Amino acid sequence: MADASQLATSLRRGTLEFCVLAMVETEDRYGNELVRRLGEEPGLAAGEGTIYPLLSRLRRSGWLESKWVESPSGPPRRYYGLTPGGRSALDHFRTEWVQFRQTVDRLVGTGEAA
Repeated sequence: MADASQLATSLRRGTLEFCVLAMVETEDRYGNELVRRLGEEPGLAAGEGTIYPLLSRLRRSGWLESKWVESPSGPPRRYYGLTPGGRSALDHFRTEWVQFRQTVDRLVGTGEAA
């Protein structure tokens, strides 16, 4: 049986990429900003060693695009934005997530009974 930290890791593993896609849906963001913001969310805390490889995978898959932008303080920053393919993947995830969440809530007793 998995302990609490293993459970959180397993739950996070399948959803983190879609959380990142949602975070760049309306506004381009740079990597460190994503790491900081995810670190503020209970259960989603993910460090640079998780987020930067994830951003690279999302770029290679065509779901994210990136551009370098000069920073007023320090070196240029790489900003990430959603591509049309990423928007489609996020929309599909949202549809599946609602059904999945409702089913799990019902089965484990955290939602409304059927």
